[in-house]
Amino acid sequence: MSISVVILAAGQGTRMKSTTPKVLHEISGKPMLFHAIDAAQKISDDITVVLYHQAERIQETIEAYYSGIHFHMQDAVQFPGTGGAMKGVTVKHSKALILNGDMPLVTMSALESLMQGDADINMSVIKLDNPTGYGRVVINQGNVVEIVEEKDCIPAQKEIQTVNAGVYCVKKELLERYIPHLNNDNAQKEYYLTDIIKMAVDEGKIVHPVMVDEEEFKGVNSKLDLAHAEEIMQRRIKTEWMKAGVSMRLPETIYIDSRATFEGECILENGVSIQGAAYIIASHIKTHSVIEDAHIENSDVGPMGRVRPHSTLIDTHIGNFVEVKKSTLTGVKAGHLSYMGDATIDAGTNIGAGVITCNYDGKNKYPTKIGKNVFVGSDTQLVAPVTIEDDVMIAAGSTINKNVAQGELAISRAPLRTVKNFFYKFFGDK
Repeated sequence: MSISVVILAAGQGTRMKSTTPKVLHEISGKPMLFHAIDAAQKISDDITVVLYHQAERIQETIEAYYSGIHFHMQDAVQFPGTGGAMKGVTVKHSKALILNGDMPLVTMSALESLMQGDADINMSVIKLDNPTGYGRVVINQGNVVEIVEEKDCIPAQKEIQTVNAGVYCVKKELLERYIPHLNNDNAQKEYYLTDIIKMAVDEGKIVHPVMVDEEEFKGVNSKLDLAHAEEIMQRRIKTEWMKAGVSMRLPETIYIDSRATFEGECILENGVSIQGAAYIIASHIKTHSVIEDAHIENSDVGPMGRVRPHSTLIDTHIGNFVEVKKSTLTGVKAGHLSYMGDATIDAGTNIGAGVITCNYDGKNKYPTKIGKNVFVGSDTQLVAPVTIEDDVMIAAGSTINKNVAQGELAISRAPLRTVKNFFYKFFGDK
């Protein structure tokens, strides 16, 4: 890995209209900045993230998931702008790739295209059918000769369709010479990184344009941009998993987190949401079910089931309106309308409709343990902590607040009482 990467993430992101830093807004389960870091880690062992706005919060978030990332704090008061962000940044390798933290759709292959050749600067360029509003990149004999802001374009230059995509691969020696000489002699009084292009051209250096895909270099500056980027990321994720053998019914209605993993032949029906680092093996997730950070193996869920974090389902069926939280179910059937929280349930057990584990007393959570071949009748409450041993039957409508030994029948009901002709007394005679 002979290239350094600098990720600019210092901006305030005011157009997001949010107290959350722009680069921490999530796309497919991860902050958008993390997607840029992931791509950078595939090509470099020297990554620097430049911070300013809410720097401590962003740095803490990064350090909770990554190690070995360097941080540089921009002096945005004295040196605002993208050029100011690079003042004081040091890099390890002979070339540095400079990209933006709000480009979550950039890929390793796109970054690698900017690393090719021996130009002094490789500059990412997009060709747009309608470049209105963008500065034009003037190319002559295969090299960049100028970047012209639209307001400064002469009529001929306005016809140019090549615009700056904002990512650069620059030789270290040039960065060390050019960045200290940047100035803010412009209307915005900011230090612009694009000024190094003019410096290089004036010195006769080679600035090579690299045509890139607009989608991969799309910046996210608003909630609308965020939604568009999410759509693109979801399309990519689902395309790759379908190529890997996952079946999807109406894939445009399905959500899959970027951290999720599938193995074997899996089926996802319409409206399914796979969240967090879910791990799904040879399983069928039915319509409108939600899987969150759970392990599902040789099982089926739903329709309209919910499996919450830290749950494991193996050889298990849970049906509609069944919720599982922080539980391990092995060889279990729970057809409908049940809640199992902080529970361990073993093979051959059937959970009837309306069964709930009462795992929370208002202060603490408690476990429920159910053995093998247990039949839990409908509308039963299991008041934790409680252990139900193997080969037990629990009558419908029971409240179980103490352990049940192997082979027993547990019944907890009030006796049935009837009042003759009460209907007619209450509503009157026929």
